[in-house]
Amino acid sequence: MTRTGLTDSHCHLDHFSDEELPEVLTRAREAGVDGMVTIGTRLSHAARQKKLAELDRPDLRVWCSIGTHPDHVAEETLPDAATLIAMADDPRVVGLGESGLDYFHGQEDVRPLQQESFRVHIDAARQTGLPLVIHTREADDDMLAILRDETERNGAFPFLIHCFSSGPELARGALELGGYISFSGIATFNRAQSVRDVARDVPADRLLVETDSPYLAPVPRRGKRNEPGYVAYTARVLAELRGMEDAAFAEMTTRNFTRLFSRAA
Repeated sequence: MTRTGLTDSHCHLDHFSDEELPEVLTRAREAGVDGMVTIGTRLSHAARQKKLAELDRPDLRVWCSIGTHPDHVAEETLPDAATLIAMADDPRVVGLGESGLDYFHGQEDVRPLQQESFRVHIDAARQTGLPLVIHTREADDDMLAILRDETERNGAFPFLIHCFSSGPELARGALELGGYISFSGIATFNRAQSVRDVARDVPADRLLVETDSPYLAPVPRRGKRNEPGYVAYTARVLAELRGMEDAAFAEMTTRNFTRLFSRAA
């Protein structure tokens, strides 16, 4: 089908029960969503993500990514790039990750392992051409240093910084390296003007939107459990911020999603 609706570029369908999922997906469709990616946080659960992608239907596309979140690197076996590449050789898998750095949760002793895992995911993204979904929290300096180092030493790779809540320097640096940036419900929070300032200035061809559900429900659902259909609330705030109609914003961000997540085209 020709997709003209919103794409939730980052959700966690594995946090919903099998009984809940049909209604969650129906509500998403009713909210104008016609595509979503359920994101992996543990490589050992990759089979579950692939199974969730089988919820795909003609009017609502569902894909997945596979990888290990930085919060779980100490609990998961560190893969090599070849393993990641082999596991991603599946049409249901459109991206790698989420991977990255989390210095809010991660104590100093686990940070080297986070960095090692992150570089493995980068290597796999470079070799496959699949975009790497990047998680970064309170790690702006090291994140930008690794992105630059990997690009300069080994070549560019496709990536998306999801749920952006970092500073403008990281945004500028990521964009200079060819990266994309996605915004979640945080952009609707009253105290998140700095995030909205970044969102206003991201080039039109590098901007995506997401829920990160079941977390970070946007205003006016803040405090509730988030779900993919709520991406419409965030999209409306960002569209207004950028002086766009809702339909034009949906078309733009879905076009950007399809360009980056080329396997989902």
